[in-house]
Amino acid sequence: MKISSSSPASRSPSQVQTLLRCFGYLRPHWKATAGAYGMMVLIDLINMINPQIIRWAIDHGIRASSSSLLTLSVIGLLGLVILKGVMTYFEGRWTEVASQSVAYDLRNELQRKITLLSFSFHDQAEAGDLLSRAIQDVERIRFLTGRATFRVVEGALLMLLTAAVLLSMNPRLALMAVLIIPLLAVQSIRFGRVFRPLSMQIQKQLAALTTRVEQNLRGARVIKTFAQEDAEIDRFEAENRRWFDLSARSARLQAWNMPLLHLIANLGSVAILAYGGTLVIEGSLSLGELVAFTTYMAQLVAPVRFLGMILPAITMAAASAERVFEILDTVPDVREMPDAAPLRLTRGHVRFENVSFSYGRRDEALKDISFEVQPNQVVALLGPTGSGKTTVVNLIPRFYDPSSGRILLDGQDIRTVTIASLRGQIGMVLQDTTLFAASIRENIAFGRPDASQEQIEAAAHAAQADEFIRRMANGYDTEVGERGVTLSGGQKQRVAIARALLTDPRILILDDATSSVDAETEHLIQLALQRVMEGRTTFVIAHRFSTVQRADLILLLERGRLVAQGRHEDLLRTSALYQRIVREQLLPAERKA
Repeated sequence: MKISSSSPASRSPSQVQTLLRCFGYLRPHWKATAGAYGMMVLIDLINMINPQIIRWAIDHGIRASSSSLLTLSVIGLLGLVILKGVMTYFEGRWTEVASQSVAYDLRNELQRKITLLSFSFHDQAEAGDLLSRAIQDVERIRFLTGRATFRVVEGALLMLLTAAVLLSMNPRLALMAVLIIPLLAVQSIRFGRVFRPLSMQIQKQLAALTTRVEQNLRGARVIKTFAQEDAEIDRFEAENRRWFDLSARSARLQAWNMPLLHLIANLGSVAILAYGGTLVIEGSLSLGELVAFTTYMAQLVAPVRFLGMILPAITMAAASAERVFEILDTVPDVREMPDAAPLRLTRGHVRFENVSFSYGRRDEALKDISFEVQPNQVVALLGPTGSGKTTVVNLIPRFYDPSSGRILLDGQDIRTVTIASLRGQIGMVLQDTTLFAASIRENIAFGRPDASQEQIEAAAHAAQADEFIRRMANGYDTEVGERGVTLSGGQKQRVAIARALLTDPRILILDDATSSVDAETEHLIQLALQRVMEGRTTFVIAHRFSTVQRADLILLLERGRLVAQGRHEDLLRTSALYQRIVREQLLPAERKA
């Protein structure tokens, strides 16, 4: 999925810039980070002391046959080991605290951003891809800001300290050890250049795989209804195969890189052992010094091995960070002005002035629409499929902003008021009814969590939902299941209506609100809505003849244009399109009901 943004196109940040931005999330947690790195420095200093104690024990204890000096050396080593163990505990603890805090902050920021982004973003976004970014990609950033970077810094410091000690002990022997470092660096850089784009492909394919799983779970009933189980299994297997092939290629690259790094490092160790052994035989180097030298060399090789394992993880984390920051940097199409004021809506007067709108690069969904709705009127929107009815009602709560023109509520341009205050004055029942995996009480009170039980029951009663809710085993505490699957279509619709009514909106929008109920239930709902519509401006997307008959104003749309407006009797006389819709759609639907 490609995340689009309304911001101007800009050059993608480099890998270094992306990584630095990741590390910026450590700033609020600098105490834990500083403590971990402080422990790392002390541990590396202990690592520098240990080989010298071994050297001293061999040269002055074992070779001099002094058991007291040997015992003293062993006690000293034991004490340093214990101290190192304590420091390692705090190092690991503080590293994890800091990195887990980064993951916590990032996931919160992602959730907040995704929740606040405009409908245009969610029109294109895929749930599986967003889940992959919020969970797996953030986890890779957590590892980057924690163990991965820590080990790289620790290894670099250890190599510098070790190289300095070796040079002080024997410059010629030390040069043989230091010469392998440029070779290791060149190989690591070459590997990173190849592995980074591959890791980005792996992340994208994993997101596609997650999306396929999410769609299969969400559409399980549809899949079974149309007997498409085998076809969906084949589609999933194809996506899984692509991910497997990319992962296998990644494994081959890493399998080649690791032995090559080990080979370069071990060649240095072999050369030092051969040359150092010759110096011991010649008497220009003591046995203790050679043992200390080989111990330091082992410490020099260990960070290189870590580098070989961690470099792929850092590369993958950089790719993951790009995907996460792509969402965080997305600019919403609908934005609140810095000086936006709360909406003061007392009457419910609605005015569209020359409003046009298009979804992305597609043709205009609305073209120069103008109309005026007086307070407390019931407005029916009518027209063929794709005429722009839903688009009109989606513009009122600023799910989208017009391409041109403006919308006024009680004389206030809705782009100049706060979004929360605007939507808080609008009750809306969407065409695709969505309920949450919670109790019926929680679903009705979703827009007003502080509502009392009496208020919840009153809203349910007005929506003709109270009776069927009370018949359920647990009443208002009944869990509705994910997306309300345990309720019928009509029951879900009535719960959604109750949810909208509970907020006591000044403007009520019913987008196909009674499409999933039978005629009897619709009649009951209409009787209830006649009461709750009083004192409210109401927009109804009409699909039944009775709805347009009762409307104070009918807006007739065709291909995004407002072709006629007026009452039922007026349009019957003046509009051929209205006559055809009534004859071919509304009256047949009424008879079937």
